[in-house]
Amino acid sequence: MRNLKRYIPDSLRPLARRIYRGLLGSNADSHEIRLAKELETYSGCDDVHDLPLIAHYWSNRHLVPMIQAVGFSSAGEMLRHYIRKSIQSSAQSCHLLSIGSGSGKAEIEIVRSLLNDGVRNFHFECVDINPSVLNSGTQQSAELGIDKWISFREFDVNAWNPQHPYSVVMAIQSLHHFIELEALFGKIRQVLEPGGYFVADDMIGRNGHRRWPEALRIIRRLWSELPDKYKYNRGTGVVEREFENADASTIGFEGVRAQDILPLLLMHFRFEIFLGFANLIDPFIDRSFGPNFDANSSWDRNFIDRVHALDMKHIEEGTLKPTHMYAVMRVNQGSSPRVHKRLTPEACVRWPLSRLHWRARHLVRH
Repeated sequence: MRNLKRYIPDSLRPLARRIYRGLLGSNADSHEIRLAKELETYSGCDDVHDLPLIAHYWSNRHLVPMIQAVGFSSAGEMLRHYIRKSIQSSAQSCHLLSIGSGSGKAEIEIVRSLLNDGVRNFHFECVDINPSVLNSGTQQSAELGIDKWISFREFDVNAWNPQHPYSVVMAIQSLHHFIELEALFGKIRQVLEPGGYFVADDMIGRNGHRRWPEALRIIRRLWSELPDKYKYNRGTGVVEREFENADASTIGFEGVRAQDILPLLLMHFRFEIFLGFANLIDPFIDRSFGPNFDANSSWDRNFIDRVHALDMKHIEEGTLKPTHMYAVMRVNQGSSPRVHKRLTPEACVRWPLSRLHWRARHLVRH
């Protein structure tokens, strides 16, 4: 397909890609093939959370003030706060778990920070389906001499049989790769200590990271304002003169059940902190198109600022729903969560069906 695409006119490439994915999909329905694609995508990727410079511009200018509104300087500082709080309140060794840790770059930094502060009564367990990235984490932690406090192992949610409770369970950009969300959340409920915390940073938009129709209309209008140099897709090598609402879940597990995450969390947990954010801004700062924007260009920054302002207007009015969240949850404890403005978890769910239909479907099935 890569060799043939240069012979296909730009106007026909989106159609050709859809046909190609459809043909591939007929042979790619098995779990094994999707899993192989998932492992291929993330093996050898040192930092899966690395983003274009324009994303950091947007985050520092617009996202950080929202995080500050719920009491923290950054999402990382929020995570470290709850880990330290759990360790300090524990008389024994504190068990921490990171689900979908990858190579454990963030977890290793947390461990080093704790050790530098003289904290020793903890063990950080990192789990992932990808043995390649786990081996990388194991090697790095051994080289740093911290492998007494952090370990890495392969993970299958269906075979997971936890041996002890955890004070903190964290999931950083990993939940949207899970099909068995009900099983995962049920087991997290079981393994959390009384008063323990489940901390998540994830994507909660439409499955496959597609745009819902109400957002797609606005994005395509904004897209039409951009010169072609901003429409070059770094992943496919195609200039998308009209924004293609691609489904990232057709191969692998990217965003496979993203839209179910928040409703299921509401069924299983109580929120202590919830920050829902972003929607329209996503395609302009992601890895596919974000590198086309120059964070040092005033025109580019002004465009991003304008998209963000439009984003917040619609999200606050409720006509669009956030596609990202930071959340701190507990099993039973908690009152009203700390939120940005009036954007509660319930208010941020984008229901594809009626609430009653959705709840009945999932409760009967599981």
